[in-house]
Amino acid sequence: MTLAAAPGPDPAVHPPTTPARTALRPPTPAGARHPARPADPAHPRTLARPADPARPAAPVHPGAPVHPGAPVHPAHPTHPAGPPAGRRPGGPWAAWSPCTPAECLPPPAATGPLRPLCRTALLLAVLVTAVLLVPVAALLGARVLGPVLRALHRAVLAAAGIRLVVRGGPLRPDDGRGVLVVADHTSWVDVPALGAIGPVTMLAKREVRDWPVIGALAARTGTLFVDREGLSRLPGTVAATAAALRGGTVVGVFPEATTWCGAVRGDYRRAPFQAALDAGVPVRPVTVTVTTADGRPTTAAAFVGEQTLGDAVGRVLRMSGLVCEVVVGELLEPGDDDRRALAVRAGERVRRGR
Repeated sequence: MTLAAAPGPDPAVHPPTTPARTALRPPTPAGARHPARPADPAHPRTLARPADPARPAAPVHPGAPVHPGAPVHPAHPTHPAGPPAGRRPGGPWAAWSPCTPAECLPPPAATGPLRPLCRTALLLAVLVTAVLLVPVAALLGARVLGPVLRALHRAVLAAAGIRLVVRGGPLRPDDGRGVLVVADHTSWVDVPALGAIGPVTMLAKREVRDWPVIGALAARTGTLFVDREGLSRLPGTVAATAAALRGGTVVGVFPEATTWCGAVRGDYRRAPFQAALDAGVPVRPVTVTVTTADGRPTTAAAFVGEQTLGDAVGRVLRMSGLVCEVVVGELLEPGDDDRRALAVRAGERVRRGR
């Protein structure tokens, strides 16, 4: 769902560095003292500062690679600083996330085979029902298609054993205008969670169109597809999104452009917000959180790294007592904001709802 990317590194903020042993140092003025060196096995005379027992160091996952450059997200125990945009694999425009299954996901749930088998059968039944109903409902128009899709999305969550809790009003404004719905993206659960509240046209990566069955259903329901590699098509995607918003459509987008685990989060791409500005419609921040039955946040539903969709769905089917809470925030009217400011405001609102 990439529409725009975060800018590359700013030399004024992230100056280039030189390896410590080869850097040229200016001569030290007479009378000046050299700054203290950190402890280093190569310098035995340097004394290490004793650890403070009252402040234990935060654990760092051994599998998390440390990348050079400035962080793109706040420091986190399991996620060392990632590379700036210009040094990421694929360049600054590519969708990127530091989350991997080894760092972000809980241990596999201990469960018997009966629960996942029953839930798999229920999900397949919902999928078959969708294949039969959606084409007919689409021919009958939005008044029929909307309630059908809402019921199907709720059925998906129920079949997967996820209890849905919704707080706040509907997605669409009371005056019937189109609205850009934005949320963080952690899991495949996010899409049925939004669809269970009301009709929403999702903005999805082009690859979804090629997924078996799901891609055909997404295309039939009006999903807007974006080519994350074809930047020359970006203005056309923004224009198509703005046109849908002007026509009163509720458009849903995950501005992080890819899935993060939720423990850390990505910057919001700005192009979707340009579509809202062009259409003159508000933004609706929505917070989607998956928790255990006792209310503890969990990354069990996260869809990260090199996992397949089947891996992510299967892990959820083995879990018990998952709750998906959706908090619908107040509308953000664009006002005098540019797309950057609007993206920042929306991200703050989404994350404040957690």
